[in-house]
Amino acid sequence: MKIALVDSGIGLIAAAAALRTLRPDADLVISSDPDGMPWGPRTPEDLTERALACARAAAELQPDALIVACNTASVHALDRIRLELEPGIPVIGTVPAIKPAAAAGGRVAIWATPATTGSAYQRNLIAEFGGTADVTEVACPGLADAVERGDDDAVDAAVADAAARTPEHTDVLVLGCTHYELVADRIRAALVGRATDPLRFYGSADAVAAQALRRVGDTAHAPGTGRLTVLHSGRPGTLPPAATHYPEGRLIARTADLPV
Repeated sequence: MKIALVDSGIGLIAAAAALRTLRPDADLVISSDPDGMPWGPRTPEDLTERALACARAAAELQPDALIVACNTASVHALDRIRLELEPGIPVIGTVPAIKPAAAAGGRVAIWATPATTGSAYQRNLIAEFGGTADVTEVACPGLADAVERGDDDAVDAAVADAAARTPEHTDVLVLGCTHYELVADRIRAALVGRATDPLRFYGSADAVAAQALRRVGDTAHAPGTGRLTVLHSGRPGTLPPAATHYPEGRLIARTADLPV
């Protein structure tokens, strides 16, 4: 079994690590776009073309399913990617976990990139699934870029800025960008004393990994560990050094016999 993941950068590492944990035997294809990142500031049309190019490159390796492991790309490019690749290759998008987060009501904050925050896509999700919850959108400028670089000081500054704009007594935090899941512990620490204790977190990595495996329909584990293939803007590449700055990246590197 082979699963491909598409993102502008290392945000896909969280979902890749979830897949590796659930199915150690699965082959993984990581298709990112260092030539065009970050995608967020691009026009929706430009972003769509770049995401589609990464998906096409991964599709050439004949994966059993493909995950668009980026919230912003899922907002703008998911329909185009599905139109081109399905039904031959099931395509799984990444959606902010608003529905389960809002199920119990209370105060919900959604941290997302400026491109996703306030988008019609996210506003529609809030309208459809927000229920009785008091939902606040919090844009996090610079956070995904800082995570991408493995820049701890910049991560802390961006997290502190977003935390200061998160309503007090927030009960639930939705991580609406895959990059943010790599620094969830630092986000949680920044909200101590401001949010409800314990603050409930909702990311997307585990959910999209499980959905990809359901779509493939293959539940039989094979012995051994699957292979890792890395594509950089369609070219063969290696795991970016910044990926191993995070536990999820070190898991991927360790299971692929790469230096950590």
